Amino acid sequence: MERAYKMYDFLIIGAGLYGAVCARELTDAGKKVLVIDKRSHIAGNVYTEKIEGINVHKYGAHIFHTNNKKVWDYVQRFATFNRFTNSPVANYKGELYSLPFNMYTFNKMWGVVTPEEAAAKIEEQRREAEITEPKNLEEQAISLVGTDIYEKLIKGYTQKQWGRPCDQLPSFIIKRLPVRLTFDNNYFNALYQGIPIGGYTKMVENMLSGIEVRTGVDFFEHKEELIADAKSVIYTGPIDAYFNYSLGNLEYRSVRFENEILDKPNFQGNAAVNYTDAETPWTRIIEHKWFEFGKDEDGNDLPKTVISREYSSEWKPGDEPYYPVNDEKNSKLYADYKALAEKENDVIFGGRLGEYKYYDMDQVIAVALEISVSLK
Repeated sequence: MERAYKMYDFLIIGAGLYGAVCARELTDAGKKVLVIDKRSHIAGNVYTEKIEGINVHKYGAHIFHTNNKKVWDYVQRFATFNRFTNSPVANYKGELYSLPFNMYTFNKMWGVVTPEEAAAKIEEQRREAEITEPKNLEEQAISLVGTDIYEKLIKGYTQKQWGRPCDQLPSFIIKRLPVRLTFDNNYFNALYQGIPIGGYTKMVENMLSGIEVRTGVDFFEHKEELIADAKSVIYTGPIDAYFNYSLGNLEYRSVRFENEILDKPNFQGNAAVNYTDAETPWTRIIEHKWFEFGKDEDGNDLPKTVISREYSSEWKPGDEPYYPVNDEKNSKLYADYKALAEKENDVIFGGRLGEYKYYDMDQVIAVALEISVSLK
């Protein structure tokens, strides 16, 4: 029998950004909320763990950036952000190039000095490739930056990242890649950018302050009793898992990390170095201390460093799902799952996994704020 009395207005499954924002907003609106997460910690994929005084991004690098002032003001309530600017470096067989593609990149690649020369070189290579309407990622990339940059800085990295040849990937994946005819190596075109001082975990802890949170709880193992205690559910896990993969598995790309503590103050001199050749097995190396300028929260230099090598792989059950594969086949399957989800009473599916959509952090927060208003 359904319980006559519900202990919670909302059960929120997942203590990542989407779940934490919903929990904060609904609690502040007077709702009784329970947050659960199957992991042993909060903060989802933005979780940071302090190692040797360094806030290590355990599930890959996360740099907060947004043009949305409402979202920026919101996160400022829970953390103070530093002035970190994302300026990754590309390593192609020992040659170093500036990212995103800008005049430093073009000068190193071709020796050009002016924007006019760079634009002419790109146009020359586009004409030689005879691409008019790009049909796939390879053609889109060549039309944006030319053949040389595609071959050295895009092709190998992208194939490692997605596990597929570039001519088998949709063109839209590369369209958001910044290309600049200026000497600007700030990767993001964002008004607001930075890393929360003290790490993302501390920020999410502040979001969840005063809210009941249970970690290490698998929703599916305790589904009946958990749902019996709540009037409504906000679910941020994989949508296909919720329906026990009844229509088939949605595909993701996963990432494996190899972490190493080094007894030296500086390994690569930058937070992110992408390895763009096909032969190097990892896609990039993150040196976490440079997200906070190599110093602890008191401004002291850190004598050691922590690096993470990232290896992209095809997702299989048991792996962490990171990037939805939004091709035609998976988009159709998601649409079928979404139709099932719309029939679920008092269940909201949200976030990157619940909506099978690649979200930046600011987009997750904006959507969570919007849905919270409708639920108050």
